[in-house]
Formats: sequence, structure tokens, C-alpha cells
Amino acid sequence: MKLINRRSFISQTAKAAGGVIALSQLPKQLFAEATASNMPIGFQSWTVKEMLGKDFPGTLKTMAGMGYKLIEMCSPKGYADIGFGPFVNMKPSDIRSTITDAGLTCPSCHFGSGELFDKLDESIEFSQQLGLTQMICSTFWLPKNSTLNDYYTAADKLNKAAEKIKKAGLQAGFHNHEFEFAKLEGQLIYDALMSRFDPGLVKMQFQAEVINLGYKASTYFNKYPGRFISAHLSDWTADKKEVPVGQGIIDWKEFFAAAKTGGVKNFFVEMEFDKFKDSLPYIHEL
Repeated sequence: MKLINRRSFISQTAKAAGGVIALSQLPKQLFAEATASNMPIGFQSWTVKEMLGKDFPGTLKTMAGMGYKLIEMCSPKGYADIGFGPFVNMKPSDIRSTITDAGLTCPSCHFGSGELFDKLDESIEFSQQLGLTQMICSTFWLPKNSTLNDYYTAADKLNKAAEKIKKAGLQAGFHNHEFEFAKLEGQLIYDALMSRFDPGLVKMQFQAEVINLGYKASTYFNKYPGRFISAHLSDWTADKKEVPVGQGIIDWKEFFAAAKTGGVKNFFVEMEFDKFKDSLPYIHEL
């Protein structure tokens, strides 16, 4: 059977009606879906931080030229000593306008847990000026000798911060690294955190890189429906070598299907610069 797209359907329907039904009379939702571009894919700024620090506008335009639509920033003050120092003295409004001028939008930003626990008002103000909708805690960075109770205590602190973040009109989130996929006191730390976070206040950002530990994002999207806000995309070979999305071992059709169940709204590719260009076409082909 030959399939036609929604745009063709609208056009043919109007012609078949002999012009009786004007296009302007058709439901607005049909036009919204007919004219919608491919799902907007973003990139995480961490892997290109040196490039951004040297030429912020130019690097943004380069990424936009590849087809990326979104950028996820890292807090300049929180990450000042690890790559984002060049942005510390830049006004959030200027960061925002530079991003916009490049044809990108910035819905999300990573913050250190200390910024959300001890400098929350300042972090919220920065987020509002930057035009964010999501404030992501980039893990708790707890010591290796931490107990499960230490993780629960940190989760409670983020729940409390998330209440204020929500009142400010923003969504709080939590980003995992590989160490949340370790067992502590007989329990997977990630599952322990999921049991402690308030589902209505803290949404999760899943890092697909944990495939290297044998954990699939799709498993958790399905296990915890509606509890995710975004995901970091990267792909890997069986011997843990980073490759462009679609060239590794992750089942991306399964990933994106499960992401709908998980509630994921934003996707950010996070890879070395030379992997960005070849990743996007594959994603859009899906």
C-alpha cells in the first residue's frame, strides 16, 4: 500500500471537495503536525566546552549548521574551573541572545548539587534570565565510601530544592553517571534514588553511556513511565569505543519507542566533536 504524508492528504482532501472546504477551515492541529520539522535534537555543551570558550558564537553556528536545534549548557559558576570559566562574567541575557542568534534554544542546564542546595536562589535567577525550563542536578558527587543513607539524604535535599524550583516555574532533574549503576548494600543506587525522589518534583535525565555497564535506557524508561525529562545520547561498540549514534550496540528504535513511555522531552547528543555530524542523520532517519 502506498502511503501519503499528512501534507499531501490535506491538499488532496481540499481538491476532492471542489474547493468547498478552504484550507484555513481545516483543524489547526493538522497544520501544526503537517508543518512540524523533525524532532529537535540538541547537544550537551560539555564535550565542546573548549571550542565554546574560544569562539562561542562560531561554535554554536557550527553545531546549528549540522542540524542541531538545542543546546544544554553547564552552569558557568558551578563549572568555572572545569571549562566554563569564559562564561562567568558574561551576562545570562548575553549568553541567551548569542544562542538565539545562532538559531538555537537552551531549555536545560547542568548545575552542581552545591549550587542547588546552597545557592538555589542565585541558580534560579540565572536560569530564568537564560530562559531555561529545566534545571538538572549533575549527580551528587558523593564520596566512594558513602552509604545508601547518604544518597537518601542527598535525594531529600534535591526534593526540597525542587519544590522551590517548581514554584519558580521550572522543572528540576537529576542526571546519572556510571556510579549510580553500582550496587550498594545489596541495592542498585539508581533504583534507590528513584524510590526516594518525589516523582512530581524531580524528573530524570538518563545517560545512555551506561550501556557499557550492561544497562539499557529503554529498560528504565519502561520501568519508570513518565519520570524522565531528557536523555544524553552516545553510542558505543562492544569493546566500549565511542562511535556515532547508530554505529554501536544500542538499539535506537527500542530507545526512542521507550523514551515516549518514559516521558522524555529533550534529547541531547553528548559525544566528542567528530561524532556529532554523523549522529544526527541517523537519528532523523528513525
